[in-house]
Amino acid sequence: MHTKLIILDRDGTINRDSDDYIKSPDEWLPLPGAIEAIARLCQAGWHIAIASNQSGLGRGLFDLATLNQMHDKMNKMLAAAGGRVDAIFFCPHLPQDNCPCRKPLPGLFEQIGERFGIDLNQVHAVGDTLRDAQAAAMAGCQTHLVCTGKSEGYSSTQAPENFPSGTLVHENLLAFADWVLASGETAKPPPAPGASR
Repeated sequence: MHTKLIILDRDGTINRDSDDYIKSPDEWLPLPGAIEAIARLCQAGWHIAIASNQSGLGRGLFDLATLNQMHDKMNKMLAAAGGRVDAIFFCPHLPQDNCPCRKPLPGLFEQIGERFGIDLNQVHAVGDTLRDAQAAAMAGCQTHLVCTGKSEGYSSTQAPENFPSGTLVHENLLAFADWVLASGETAKPPPAPGASR
């Protein structure tokens, strides 16, 4: 069975973002329609992974236990809606640490590809910032921009010129889910046995 995988950014894509960082479960508030979007994708057979920069950890604004509590809250809301996230990958480092897994570098995406044993050129990646799209494109994913979070209020049907070519724009995560489900996509089939990758 071929794994159908979508990689989502977290802050600004699934939940509200803040310039002061999301530091507690109380501050973790889903964006309208985001929980429903993930649930609908799950019910259609898609697996969901999250790739998230969490430099608030490196800055000492919250600890790993608190981050886990935020994700517990998200997972409970998803479960109630009939959805789930299969894996959460995050980078705790600061920009000056030059960590290869901090977006806009593709390390988190590559780790997700290894975990699922999947070729990332078959994967949709969704985020609200240029660095989300840059990391996803560098890893070979199909890039998608949602007009929420850092891109809130942006309503063009075309990504800004500095985004990776081919980036598709959606009003929010629910609109992205509608697009995926309307396309009836089942992800590209795996290569035939013996075919070169």
